[in-house]
Amino acid sequence: MTKFIPALSSIVMLSLSVLSTEAAEVPEGFKIELFAENVDGARQMALSDTGIVYTGSRKPGKVHAMIDKDNDFKVDEVVLVADGLYMPSGVAYKDGDLYVAEVDKILRFKDIDKNYNKKPEPEVVFDQLPDESHHGWKYIKFGPDGHLYIPIGVPCNICNEKDERFGTIGRLNIETKEFELIATGVRNSVGFDWHPETKELWFTDNGRDWMGDDLPPCELNRVTEKGQFFGFPYVHGNDVIDPEFGDELGEREYRKPEWEYQAHVAPLGMMFYTGDMFPSEYKNTPLVTLHGSWNRSTKVGYKVVNMPLEANRVLSEDDFVTGWLKGDEVLGRPNDIIMLTDGSILVSDDGFSKVYRVSYQKGK
Repeated sequence: MTKFIPALSSIVMLSLSVLSTEAAEVPEGFKIELFAENVDGARQMALSDTGIVYTGSRKPGKVHAMIDKDNDFKVDEVVLVADGLYMPSGVAYKDGDLYVAEVDKILRFKDIDKNYNKKPEPEVVFDQLPDESHHGWKYIKFGPDGHLYIPIGVPCNICNEKDERFGTIGRLNIETKEFELIATGVRNSVGFDWHPETKELWFTDNGRDWMGDDLPPCELNRVTEKGQFFGFPYVHGNDVIDPEFGDELGEREYRKPEWEYQAHVAPLGMMFYTGDMFPSEYKNTPLVTLHGSWNRSTKVGYKVVNMPLEANRVLSEDDFVTGWLKGDEVLGRPNDIIMLTDGSILVSDDGFSKVYRVSYQKGK
C-alpha cells in the first residue's frame, strides 16, 4: 500500500491545480491559464531580457527561475537559483543582473541569465537594512531614476518606532550606496509602481489589525513629492484615528490615500498596465492583487482588481480576476503581478506555489 502514496499525492496536487485554474473568473474576452506550478512560495517576479521569469519567496527562503523553452507561455522547467536566504521575497532585474532583497540586505547575482542553473554566489550590494522579520520581507523595484526602491515595514502591528527607517519607502543608489527616504508613515507596503506619464510613485499599504472586521481600510497611495508623510501610526485611511497613538498626531499634516480598500483585503503587488494586448480602457491604469484576509471573521480579498483613473483620480475598484474565494474555501492567494512582452500579465500565487497568465483576444 505504501508504494502507491506518491502517485496518490501527485493526483491530489494535479486536482488542486486544475481546480484553482478553473475556479478563476476573468472579464469577457480574457483568458487565464496556468503558467507555472511547484514554484515554492512564489511572490515577487522579475522578467529578464531573455524572457526568464525570476521569483522570490518568503518562508521557503528560495529564489527560482521559470524557463519557457518553446515560448508557448507554459513553463517547462523551474530551476532553484538560491536557497537558505532570509525571506527573499523581493526580486528585481537590471542590466543583466538579478537583485534579491533579504530582510536585512540587498544581494546581486551577476549576469543571471547565464548563471541561474550554476548555483551562483551573490555579492552583497547593501547591508544597512533593519533585521526585524516582522513585516521585514521586501518588495523592490527600480524606478525611472535608476535607483532601487525599498520599503521597510514596521516590526509590529501598531507601534511608534524610534528608528526612522521603519514604516518607510526608501531608495538606494546602487553605485554610491546612498540611501534616502522617499515616503514615511507607511505601515507595510508590498507593492508599488510609477505612473507611465506623470512618473509619480503609487504604492499599496496594508492597514493595521485588531480594530475589528471593518477597520481600518487598506490603502492605495500616491507620492507627489519626496518625503511625504502618510499618517501611520496616528491615523489610517482618510480619517480613522488610531486608538493607541491617535492623540500624538497633533497638528501634523498627512497625505490621504487615493483609494481606501476594504479592511484586511491586503493589497500587495501592483503595476500600471502599459501593454497593447488589453482593451484601451486598461491602458495606464493600476492592476492590484488583493492577497486576502488572515484574521477576519469572514474572509475578503483573494482577487485582482483594476483601478480606472481619470486625471490621477481613482474612479472605481473593479474586479479583474475573481473566483479564488468560494465561501470560506481559499483556492488562490494572488501576490505579485508583472507584464510579459506580448502584453499579457503574470500573477503569482504564494499560497499555492503557482503562477498564472492572463491574456486577451479580441472577439473571443
